[in-house]
Amino acid sequence: MVRRRRAPRAAGRPVRVLLLHGLAGSTSVWRAYDRLAPDGVEIWEAVLPWGAEGDPEWSRGDDPADHVEHALDGVPGGVDAVVVHSFTAGPTLEALARRGTGRGPRAAVVVAPFHRRSPEHFTWDDALYYLGGFHRILEEGLRISAGDRIRPDLRSAMAQRVRDRIGPYGWQQFFGAYLRSPWLDVDALRLPVLVVAGVDDFAAPPDDARALAAALPDGRFQLFGDCGHFAMAEQPQRFADAVHRLLSEVFPGLAGGTAPTTRVAS
Repeated sequence: MVRRRRAPRAAGRPVRVLLLHGLAGSTSVWRAYDRLAPDGVEIWEAVLPWGAEGDPEWSRGDDPADHVEHALDGVPGGVDAVVVHSFTAGPTLEALARRGTGRGPRAAVVVAPFHRRSPEHFTWDDALYYLGGFHRILEEGLRISAGDRIRPDLRSAMAQRVRDRIGPYGWQQFFGAYLRSPWLDVDALRLPVLVVAGVDDFAAPPDDARALAAALPDGRFQLFGDCGHFAMAEQPQRFADAVHRLLSEVFPGLAGGTAPTTRVAS
């Protein structure tokens, strides 16, 4: 399901931005960006089946990239730019590569992707890390969204319940998408893509984001200090500024935009 989150605040043709949350996430993760986005941006959001309130049945055979395609097709007038977080980054890039030039957004922002350039970069230790520590990623999402309002012990119990609801098939979808990432057709992604990582991200290694940006034909990389897996919530102003610079470059007439980005930052 897609819905308009915020109308443009400026006259003229808006830049339609579609926001895509991660696994067990929700649209609330974009709250700060909603407030900080330029006046010329019209914000749309997708409620994906792997969200916090989704039906786990999706994980037993669905192709996540198909759901992303449905979301892209659901925005009236088409999507100009997509901003995507975490697990959903892989399926989104797969969907954009399928579409090719001219059939999709003209810019993308990818936050905390799970991506490796070679299958040899995966080991059994990776599988053990993400299987045994999956609940820690979920717990971090709860910590960012709720802050100190939830006691650590209660937050841990809640994360365990979310993990159990996602189930082994949901975990397999997550790790399977990660394992497929070396085969992403990066050459088909002929659009500017800003890849954002947090230096303290224990879930998606910053080197994954750096490698993805370097492999893309028009990739840009930004590493945020004092930041983990949720740059849009942990560093909202810096994140919004980075998105604004990209949009201003691609859409020069954007109301409320800022100066162009550099191509790759490290």
